[in-house]
Amino acid sequence: MTTMTDGKIEAQTGKPYPLGAAWDGRGVNFALFSEHAMEVTLCLFDSADDAVETARVPLSGRTNHVWHAYLPGEKPGRCYGYRVRGPYAPEQGHRFNQHKLLIDPYAKALTGELLWDDSVYGYQHGDARADLSFDDRASGKHVPKSLVIDPSFAWAGDHRPRTAWADTVIYECHVKGMTAAHPEVPEELRGTYLGLASEPVIDHLTSLRITAVELLPVHHAVDEHALVKRGLRNFWGYNTLGFFAPYSRYATGSLGAQVDEFKLMVKRLHAAGFEVILDVVYNHTAETDHLGPTLCFRGIDNAAYYRLRTDAPRYYENHAGCGNNLDLRHPRTLQLVMDSLRYWVQEMHVDGFRFDLATVLARGIAGFDPDAPFLAAVAQDPVLAEVKLIAEPWDVGEGGYVLGQFPAGWAEWNDKYRTFMRSFWRGDAVALGTLGCRLAGSSDLYAGSGRTPQASVNYIASHDGFTLHDLVSYGHKHNQANGDDNRDGCDATDSCNFGVEGPTEDRTILADREKMKRNFIATLAVSLGVPMITAGDEFGRTQGGNNNAFCQDSEEFWLNWRLDEAGRRFLDFARQALKTRRDHAVLRSPKFFEGRTVGEARLRDVTWLSPSGVEMTVDDWENADGRALAALIHGGSDRSCGPDGALAGETLLIAINGAPTARVFRLPSDLTGGAFHCLIDTAIGGSGEERTLTDRLELAPRSLVVLEHQGTA
Repeated sequence: MTTMTDGKIEAQTGKPYPLGAAWDGRGVNFALFSEHAMEVTLCLFDSADDAVETARVPLSGRTNHVWHAYLPGEKPGRCYGYRVRGPYAPEQGHRFNQHKLLIDPYAKALTGELLWDDSVYGYQHGDARADLSFDDRASGKHVPKSLVIDPSFAWAGDHRPRTAWADTVIYECHVKGMTAAHPEVPEELRGTYLGLASEPVIDHLTSLRITAVELLPVHHAVDEHALVKRGLRNFWGYNTLGFFAPYSRYATGSLGAQVDEFKLMVKRLHAAGFEVILDVVYNHTAETDHLGPTLCFRGIDNAAYYRLRTDAPRYYENHAGCGNNLDLRHPRTLQLVMDSLRYWVQEMHVDGFRFDLATVLARGIAGFDPDAPFLAAVAQDPVLAEVKLIAEPWDVGEGGYVLGQFPAGWAEWNDKYRTFMRSFWRGDAVALGTLGCRLAGSSDLYAGSGRTPQASVNYIASHDGFTLHDLVSYGHKHNQANGDDNRDGCDATDSCNFGVEGPTEDRTILADREKMKRNFIATLAVSLGVPMITAGDEFGRTQGGNNNAFCQDSEEFWLNWRLDEAGRRFLDFARQALKTRRDHAVLRSPKFFEGRTVGEARLRDVTWLSPSGVEMTVDDWENADGRALAALIHGGSDRSCGPDGALAGETLLIAINGAPTARVFRLPSDLTGGAFHCLIDTAIGGSGEERTLTDRLELAPRSLVVLEHQGTA
């Protein structure tokens, strides 16, 4: 470790880059950006539990607002933090307080949890105007320490799957919730990074034909003070404190083990063929609003890192609804986010990102700006050009809903797909034209900007809202366990309970619910775009009607892998539906359907049919009472893979009946007389049967059928 002479640290000036703590084998360089600071002091600790630092080292070097020093002899394992002196003037946007221990924004690992105490606030914690006061209590006992790491790892043999967008199937999951109650995962690995990459989980994902796991936030986060007071915690993790540090909560080993264990998880998932996508939260931080704690950015340079109100810089812009917004218009804050993204790709080997409330990141002076500095920086970055980028294209501010407006290279969570499919299958009066558009990749949203169907991430349920099972079992939310008198969570659930709220033993209702779940999974499987399912939905996970379980870290809300008979049957169906998608490239077309003829048979890539067997008319498409249509999809003239990536020689008929009564479909004359192989039938939950049809196909009420025509050349 660092040597001392006459009680003083032997420190050198060091370098301003890279930011953070960088070990070179001989010592550690420390570099911290702060434009408005008057003095920056590095605090060294012998252990994570120390309340008081064992040494303080002034960062004597200053280059372009970066404070820096080099400590010969320092090694990985050193705990550290910063104290930053500057003006405490909230009404001018400055909140420096040299008594508060601050984490390094570039820390690659943090030592543990924040321990809530009044000392972590920069002001005298009290009434609404208390933030104008100044608090001189030391916070070192309660704030996580930053940790110097050894970045080396045995990556040899790691290969990114690089799955094409058209072939991607996303599985959204939570690291802990996925395996905390899994009976086949070794007990010591449950709820951890290594548990997620264990053999039972990999086998399950493989059986579903998943290609990518999308992890709810793994950046080091903080449990909000209000939740801790209720005995709860922020289970989902959308309250980031460290943008480079994997959450230590999901590690099995000693101090700092979370870094290597995360890397090992990625390497094992890659070896099994899965990409790893991170749900990232760069729109706000855990320091919340003007009454929040001083843990990092606020005490390092509040006016540079945060987007402050121009008319009252004591307060923060709040388009994220969480108290503050990072200001990506500032070049150093933008650099922080870009450096973080590149770090997770280059050093941690992840394959993509889903950006929470992505509109916040691209806000200009007057709202969403498609030419915002963040979007421009991403567009030209050679590292990020090779990974998947997914936007949640909205925030809670005015003008924050911008679905379809992100630039080329981005995919988006398509909530119009989600909402429409829920409404259609529930029986609402909706135009069939919209159904066809959503099934065919939402060209109305993406074709105009030159994007493909894969810009649309299609989903029925996600972590936020009802699970798929609860969507067909509850008519309204039941969030009492969250301690907010059921006021939290979205009131509009787009759900249907089929006559009974919650669990029932009525066999008719249970059968209707199971069929509706099959309809949802089958619809995802046959829609152009990128399907996403949420962990546990494939076997009927329930949260008891809680549609905002962000603070529920308990066995009741972890995945229950002990399946009953209904759960096993539904899992089998989900596997068959996703296998159908994998086996039939016409369902994964990388281009929008155009009605063009393909192959020697001169069949069109898609023909939309009414139940009468003739092409849909304008009136048919606009009919809000019409509940049925069919899509005849053709892939070409032979079994080779064509230049557009679509497997040729396939003809599928997808027939949908959203009516409460059975419907008879007449088949087009050029398909009669051949054999049909039934791939999916949501009415019975089965598949794989041969059907010889003449000119009629009968569909059960509210059901979907996929047939493969065996007579195609």
